[in-house]
Amino acid sequence: MAYWLFKTEPDAFSIADLKNAPQQTTQWEGVRNYQARNFMRDNVKLGDLVMIYHSSCKQVGVVGISSVTREAYPDPSQLDLSSDYYDAKATSDNPRWVVVDVTYQQHLNKLVSLKAIKNNDAITDIALKKGGRLSVMPVTQNDWDEIISMAN
Repeated sequence: MAYWLFKTEPDAFSIADLKNAPQQTTQWEGVRNYQARNFMRDNVKLGDLVMIYHSSCKQVGVVGISSVTREAYPDPSQLDLSSDYYDAKATSDNPRWVVVDVTYQQHLNKLVSLKAIKNNDAITDIALKKGGRLSVMPVTQNDWDEIISMAN
């Protein structure tokens, strides 16, 4: 099992939206960065755990946990003309983007802020500390455990 951090803007889709989704599951759509896509396509696997991270909001940080319940498959929004995530270069024969399905597991007891993560010397590898802007990024077990302990 691997660990991941998925960023989302809570005014577009929040941890509460995931919790309230049918079967508490959704497609993680709209990833339009090739490195983030490659992580989802090649490395994110069934059963992996995901930290949900709220960005571009007042309280930026890790807010909850989900699990991967379906591995990568073509993102249907890339072919939907009415979608904000439509990609004119994508075709059903040659899709450019993928989604994974994630299922809600829990809210954290408290938000673990970006500032707190950056100030914790025990967190050593997470790209957030280095100004990482990817919407999907790997998390080491050490960093995962430390962030979870900060929430308790």
